[in-house]
Amino acid sequence: MQIRNDKGIVKWLLIGLCTVFLLVTLVLPLVYVIYTALREGFQAYLASVTDTYAVKAILLTVKVVIITVVINSVFGIFAAWLITRFQFHGKKIISTLIDLPLTISPIIAGLIFVLTFGRQSAIYPLLEKWGIQIIFAVPGVVLATIFVTFPFISREIIPVLTVEGTDEEEAAALMGANGFQIFTQITFPHIKWAFLYGVVLCSARAMGEFGAVSVLSGHLRGITNTMPLYIELLYQAFDFTGAFAMSSILVIMALIILVLRNILEYRGRKEMDA
Repeated sequence: MQIRNDKGIVKWLLIGLCTVFLLVTLVLPLVYVIYTALREGFQAYLASVTDTYAVKAILLTVKVVIITVVINSVFGIFAAWLITRFQFHGKKIISTLIDLPLTISPIIAGLIFVLTFGRQSAIYPLLEKWGIQIIFAVPGVVLATIFVTFPFISREIIPVLTVEGTDEEEAAALMGANGFQIFTQITFPHIKWAFLYGVVLCSARAMGEFGAVSVLSGHLRGITNTMPLYIELLYQAFDFTGAFAMSSILVIMALIILVLRNILEYRGRKEMDA
């Protein structure tokens, strides 16, 4: 594919349209978030982000993201290995189910979990007997976040494993390598950049999840409120400084993830070229 290098009006028109669109939809809102967060001074900003409930919301968000990434990493690697290395009936069904969270509204996902684990569920008596609370508790927040993010890691790994094939793995097996050695020394080095890229995408999505978490959390301040939920709570209470201060923390975290994503893209592309 040859990239056009002309200097005609079309080129500059497209550049102008893209620039205006990005300024209006991305740059200006982000600038307004930072401006509103600092409008009443840095002390008010600092007081908002260090408030007891704000700190609890930040810690809960970090906790949920870490748990989600760990579980989805294990699932993503296993699912990618299963789909690319084995032939079996129902393979396409499993592959389709992995993509299901991308097509289902997060609100609907939250309602599904309420029906599955709520008081009207058939398994609720068992959960109550064992002292397990999912709805309106942290496990429900984690479960909802895992559901909406679990395709991200596996979908980054599957294409890489498909392209790499099994020749090197089969050769290593013939030479006496066990499964763990094959995975750590041959398979994982091929997928490490795709895996890390998937982890970054999963973290970004988990950090900002609102819909499903909102349904399952119960909005218990200091207990189940993640950062997006806490921001909504502050905004509805007309605490605009607090809401935008917390939003700025999410913006900073998103920018860090964006930088990491670009670094991983560059390193992965550089290694592939080499």
